Amino acid sequence: MADLEALLADLTAECDDLDRLIADLDAAEWQRDTPAAGWTIAHQIGHLTWTDRIAAVAATDAEAFDEAVRAALPKALTFVDEAAEAEARTPAPELLAAWRRDRRALAEALRAVPAGVKLPWFGPPMSAASMATARLMETWAHGQDVADALGVARTPTARLKHIAHLGIRTRDFSYLTHGRTVPGEEFRVELTAPDGTVWTWGPETAAQRVTGPALDFCLLVTQRRHLDDLALAVRGEDAAEWLGLAQAFAGPPGTGRAAGQFA
Repeated sequence: MADLEALLADLTAECDDLDRLIADLDAAEWQRDTPAAGWTIAHQIGHLTWTDRIAAVAATDAEAFDEAVRAALPKALTFVDEAAEAEARTPAPELLAAWRRDRRALAEALRAVPAGVKLPWFGPPMSAASMATARLMETWAHGQDVADALGVARTPTARLKHIAHLGIRTRDFSYLTHGRTVPGEEFRVELTAPDGTVWTWGPETAAQRVTGPALDFCLLVTQRRHLDDLALAVRGEDAAEWLGLAQAFAGPPGTGRAAGQFA
């Protein structure tokens, strides 16, 4: 429970940081295009609102969530965009209020999930802690799109460790979603945290290695920057292949960002 509480505190802090970016925007600014093709700032917040809402349903009413999944199946490749579009039509003050309400409701719903219970999801079932981590990752990633649209440079925090960890845990999924063979060996990942300490994953003796700033790794695995624009060093053909496939989010392969897009 302590780990979940810490995760929920970090999720709340991530939401609050993004909230501060958008709280004072006027209606016209909510319609700014973001780097995600076809998505404005309103679409980004609409997506977070819808996903937080449906995640709370997964945590509180499995039957209702199953119905939502069945409704989404015929449009598996479009329902996320359609949901964002529907939410984005809401007037900005109402959308902001809805996101604030739904993210608080999600935190309370996750807090009430009994230990050991797995929540249904559009991918594999997950624990309350895993759901909180996934929501933090998405909030940070879509927040990056909003920051890019506004021309704002965000200050990286220790919360990046959750996103980096998820990016590493989804290594095998990244291969499978591209139809590639998963490597049989573990990789070593060494990332420099915002405070200068080093976060590590995998065996020290691993031949396949990735090193560099934690921020850059998180931008890569959320596909918010192209590898060519990041200060990541890689050793080994398999590790190099992974960095070209990596995605910390569920669903089909993303389109990512073009090299030099943010130069």
